[in-house]
Amino acid sequence: MSDTDAKRGRPRTFDRDAALAAATLLFWERGYEATSIGELTEAMGIRPGSLYAAFGDKKSLFQEVVHSYGRSPVGAFIGVALEEEATAYGAFARILREAAVIYPDPGHPAGCLTISAATNITPQDAEIEVFLRDLRNENLSAFETRLRQAQQAGELPPTADPSSLAAYFAAVIQGMSQRARDGATAAELTETAELALSAWPATRP
Repeated sequence: MSDTDAKRGRPRTFDRDAALAAATLLFWERGYEATSIGELTEAMGIRPGSLYAAFGDKKSLFQEVVHSYGRSPVGAFIGVALEEEATAYGAFARILREAAVIYPDPGHPAGCLTISAATNITPQDAEIEVFLRDLRNENLSAFETRLRQAQQAGELPPTADPSSLAAYFAAVIQGMSQRARDGATAAELTETAELALSAWPATRP
């Protein structure tokens, strides 16, 4: 029996990580709604049956893509900065300055996947809109928690409003993502980041 004959009937295999990476880029570039199963299978190099067998339906694939993105350097930088920086100001300065570099990086689609992929979601896919909104709100909650800790530590004055400040920085970051998709450069976004930091209500450490 030849090698070819021996291999007949075996299930088709593929590199799951590579397929997931291809799906990530497609969803990131086009958004959830505008990305079809046909486009996904073509980009991933697999048949529709393999996609469903390995990842479930389109929603399940997208959710896995987002979680994978959130563990990658370009997706995890916000949480890493909040964890690693000794001061809240240092954390937010790092987040904004890194966003200014990461979002327009030509090595991947512009902006943030969890922000840009949510556009034009139809009512039947409201679950995806809620999924992405919840992730963004988790960041907002983490911002507020860190700012309240900073206030308790005396880094923010008693008159500061951690909730409003958290919402402000979240809005700036989301705006920077869209600006990157509109063609803003790293230099332009860095200017935005520095201007945003000037709103910090405490003496900088």
